[in-house]
Amino acid sequence: MSATLAPPGTGKQGTPKSGVTRRPSRRLSKALKFLTFGVPGLVVYVAFVLVPIAMTVGVSMTNRNLERPPTRWVGFDNYRRLADDSAFTGALKNTIVLTVIVTVAANVGGLLIALLLDRRGWLYNALRSVFFTPVVLSGVVVSVIWGAILTDDGLLNSMLRDLGLHHPPGWLSDPDIALYSVAFIMIWQMLGFCVVVYLAGLQAVPAELHEAAAIDGAGVLARFRNVTWPMLAPALTINTVMALIGGFKTYDQIQVITNGGPGIGTTSTIAFEVVQTTFTGNRIGYGAAMATVMLAVIAVISVIALRILQRREVTL
Repeated sequence: MSATLAPPGTGKQGTPKSGVTRRPSRRLSKALKFLTFGVPGLVVYVAFVLVPIAMTVGVSMTNRNLERPPTRWVGFDNYRRLADDSAFTGALKNTIVLTVIVTVAANVGGLLIALLLDRRGWLYNALRSVFFTPVVLSGVVVSVIWGAILTDDGLLNSMLRDLGLHHPPGWLSDPDIALYSVAFIMIWQMLGFCVVVYLAGLQAVPAELHEAAAIDGAGVLARFRNVTWPMLAPALTINTVMALIGGFKTYDQIQVITNGGPGIGTTSTIAFEVVQTTFTGNRIGYGAAMATVMLAVIAVISVIALRILQRREVTL
């Protein structure tokens, strides 16, 4: 019997090999997935992120003012004026102070609470929900609640007077402590987010590592320093970057609670100054320059923090 030779690229019965037909189909499948999922997301990102940023940068190069037309091109004059603007530099200083306090306190407090709640049982599950509740609340709602508590005649000062303190602090009316009162409110709202992220990191630590360290004679602090803390590096990265971004774009609390006071610019932040300059003062070009600087500062600090913390994750 003579064997029948199949054409090249076919099987025994002359059927095409699977590899020949699958390559085009795989490429077509990847192209369809990109067109279905990638292109719409890319269009939305370009339309609602990149285009507004480009428009803001363009407007920042003009003297646009709704009360003083016409609009003229001024180049970098708005940016030069920012360096000598005491209101802007004061807002920048307040923003940095707020961001540092919130980032450090939220991370430290969130880690401590997460270590306490890293247990099994319905009580600990309920406490996790309690701590996370402020995160889902609107910043305006939180500000209204705490504003009513911390005013001079609010709930907190009324309790302090009942306890015998005849001259309680002016939490929101004293220029020396108003900014720190706002920082406390921001920490209170963000604490639950940090707790949840650290809890996720703690539950991902293998129990075998703790057991091995305990067998080697490591105490509680030694196990935390050498086992738990290195494994929490990704959680620290997430919480730190989110706190930095949230601190630098603080607006709701300032607008609702202090309106930039007491006094002139005592608690003003960059985001607050941008809104006041652009929409209240109608100096759109100058406000756009503030917003551009704010975006640049947030981007630079976030990238630097992310690189440093991710490098720490690799080295650990």
